[in-house]
Order: sequence, then structure tokens, then C-alpha cells
Amino acid sequence: MTHTPEPVAPPVLQMRGISKRYPGARALTDASLEVRRAEVHIVVGENGAGKSTLMKILSGAVRADAGEIVLDGSKVELDSPLRARKLGISTIYQELSLVPHMSVAENIFLGKTPTRWPGIVDVRRMRQEARRILDSLGVSIDSDAPIHSLRLAQQQMVEVARALSDNARILVMDEPTSALSQREVEQLFATITRVTSNGVAVIYISHRMDEVFRIGHRVTVLRDGRHVATRDIEDVTAAELVRLMADREVADHYPRRRHALGDELLRVDRLNGGGLKEISFALHRGEILGIAGLVGAGRTRLARAMVGADPIAERRVVVHGSARSIETPADAVRAGIGFLPEDRKQQGLVLRLSVERNISMSHLSALARFGVLDGAKERGEADSAIRSLRIRTPGSDQLVLNLSGGNQQKVVLAKWLAAHADILIFDEPTRGIDVAARQDIYLLMNQLVENGAGLIMISSDLPEVLGMSDRILVMRGGRVTRELAAHEATDAAVLQAALGVPA
Repeated sequence: MTHTPEPVAPPVLQMRGISKRYPGARALTDASLEVRRAEVHIVVGENGAGKSTLMKILSGAVRADAGEIVLDGSKVELDSPLRARKLGISTIYQELSLVPHMSVAENIFLGKTPTRWPGIVDVRRMRQEARRILDSLGVSIDSDAPIHSLRLAQQQMVEVARALSDNARILVMDEPTSALSQREVEQLFATITRVTSNGVAVIYISHRMDEVFRIGHRVTVLRDGRHVATRDIEDVTAAELVRLMADREVADHYPRRRHALGDELLRVDRLNGGGLKEISFALHRGEILGIAGLVGAGRTRLARAMVGADPIAERRVVVHGSARSIETPADAVRAGIGFLPEDRKQQGLVLRLSVERNISMSHLSALARFGVLDGAKERGEADSAIRSLRIRTPGSDQLVLNLSGGNQQKVVLAKWLAAHADILIFDEPTRGIDVAARQDIYLLMNQLVENGAGLIMISSDLPEVLGMSDRILVMRGGRVTRELAAHEATDAAVLQAALGVPA
């Protein structure tokens, strides 16, 4: 009996020959993307590969210099976000675009509120329609609740509901799970399944390989602004995807090079306050100390308390054998402690300043002569950092705003290396960074500890913590509940401590 293959769904979207150049950089060159109805189509690539630019063109936020976009067989012009939405293309960015003080229903129908007659909102109909859409997603959210009262995962569901109220045929999701708990991720995936079962195509941008293989049907790889390959998920492996993204082998996802530790760099004794309780630990030269825990365990609060960013009731900090008073971030800088925050855009960088100014801002006085900043010295320092850290930028005068996430993270690191910090606290160092760029960050971390620095790494990515740490502190409820050496740390051991389950 001859097997008849199932018919392949025709493409709902074709982007052909898309090119886009910005001053000093070419973002896309003859790029393409084909998406079918009712599929989850994953788009992957290194930072700077062109993913965001391609999606901005699809959303109507950016005009392409060349190329064409075809929807259901007809060529279209996407000259504005409004035009894209009217054609059934909705985009959910990492930074959600909801109005915090307005209700769920009002946000869902923002710009298209049903009316009884001109100027009079039909509140009852708006609530009913909002409830119907939320129910279709399997989401239990009060349609009258203000957006600011919702968890991030619930706000994302409202964004999805708003897209469906636009009768979206294509839903673009950019790193939607980056700040979600595992339970919230499961809810989001269930919602995506419901959406695609109704015929909507989902374009899903992610750097998390487990997500790619869990929910994707096909995957497109971009590299250096070009289309490299499109594959069915079942026909490709993670190693092959990384090879396609980076054009090089990444043999070990977590290339930690361990060696003998040096003397004690930092000691924290009995840190209390701000939800933190009786936290004590030490950090040595040449060590990567991982801090793990579930969402809300207090990991970021600990980092901010250590550098004086948040007030704390009690702490004793010893740096290089001497007790130091660290009440402000400036005190931490003077003590040689650098902090790479979780939110690099809001807290680690000044986006509208240049690469060189962001690098120099932590130690401007050291670059000044008689109170005047030495511009040549500042530029030379930045150029050296760009070379040594492989920061992809047209030049040191480029605005940090225009760099990819991975390169922005490297600029934050360069800032602290230039200030000669030898105690570095990394809070979610690879969040929102692609696989190949992660390798660069991991290799830089190895280089730092080999040169005598001590690193504290906070991460929600458990394999990352296990793969890169010499020791792991597990937090739960503002306390350190267990300390594990690298050789005894396992997924089960860390999760048991994080959940409070007896070993």
C-alpha cells in the first residue's frame, strides 16, 4: 500500500529578498522567511543576526530598503504598525505595550473600542468580548482588573488576547519566556497550542534550545543578516542549529576550565534585611560562585544589597581582608566590586551614550588630566575593550542603543574591567543572549577568573549554574538553604534545596 504524504499547508507569509542598512552597518542582506498557517515557526540567530530588524519590518515599524512581503499569495506594503495589524500581523515584544492604569478589557480593545453610538463606549459588549477571547485562551483573568495588578505572565496573555481581537493571522512573540517562572511558561505554551489550533501562525524568537524543540514545527536560522537555513524541527539537532548560527562548532555549552582557587577576595557575614536572612559566604580568587533558586528566592535582592543599591539592616563585608562599609554603589566601586545587573538596559547602561562613554563612566576621574577628560585615552581604552571582548560595533562612538543584547552585555563588562574591579557580580549574565554569544560570555568568565578575579553568578538557567560554577549557593525564602561543591551539585540536589524538599 502506497503511503500518501499529508499535504503541506501553503505559506501564509513570505518575506523575500529583504535588505536593510543602517548608518555604519548592514542589518539584513537578501533575507527571507516563509511561514505556514497554524505552525509555530522559530527564528534563531546570534545577536546581531537580523532577527529583530526582520520582525520590525514585518510589524511595520521599520521600512525595508529592498524586498517584498507576500500575505496569502498577495504582495502587501507594510508602511506602519497600524497597516500590519489591519492585515492580521500582531507583535508581542519583550517590553509589553499595555497601558498600566487601564483595565484588561480596555487594553484588549485599545483603539477599537465597541460603541453603542458615536462617542459612547459599549462597556457591556467590550467586557463580554474580552471574556470570550480570554476564555478561548483558557485564561482566568478578571477583565475589569487594571493591568498593573497583573503578573507579567498574565499581562502577556492580555497581549495575546489583544492580538486575537485584531483577528491576527500571524502572531510574533519575541523572547516571551525570558522573565517567566516554569509554571507560567507552561501556561504560555498551552496558550500557543490553542492559538495555532485555530489556524494562527506563531513566529517565535527564542535563544532557549529546549523551547525550540519543544514547541516549534520549523526553524529558520539567520546569520549576519542573511537567511542560512529553514528546517523541520525533527530533522535538525541543537548542535546543528548552533553550527548554522555561529558557523563554528560549539562543542561544550558550558566550557568551564577549573583550577586551584586563590586567597579570599570577599566575605559577607550575617547579611539581614529587605527580606534577606542570615546570609554568610566567602568568594575566592579564581572562583565562580553560582547562586541558584526559584523566582522570588531573593537572589537579585542579595546582589543589590551587596553593592549598596538597596538599603539593608545589617551586613558585614570584608574585601581583601579589610572590613568595608558599602552603603552606596559608589562605595562598591571603590572597593573593587562590579555589578552586571539583570536589567542591563535600565540599570547597567546609558543607552543614548556611546560605547566609549559607557565604558569610561565607572572611572572618569582616572581618565582626566587636571580635571579635563582625556578623550584620546578614553577612546583608546574603548577600542582595546572592543578588540579584546569582541564587541560587534562599527566603532567606539556608536550609541549603545544600537547594539544587540549580547554586545550590550559585553559593554557592561568592559566598564567594570576598565575600572579594575576584581569582584564581579553577574545577575542573569546570558538572559536574552543567543547560544553562540553565550559561549563568548562563558569564555570571558573563564579568562577573568584565570586572571585572578572572583565571580558571583546569579542565574535562573540551572544547567548554566551547574556547568559554570565551582560552588553553588541555593536560596529559598531569602535564605541560603544549601551550599554545594561542583562535584556534588545535580539538578535534583539544587531543586530539592530550592523547593525545601528534604534530600
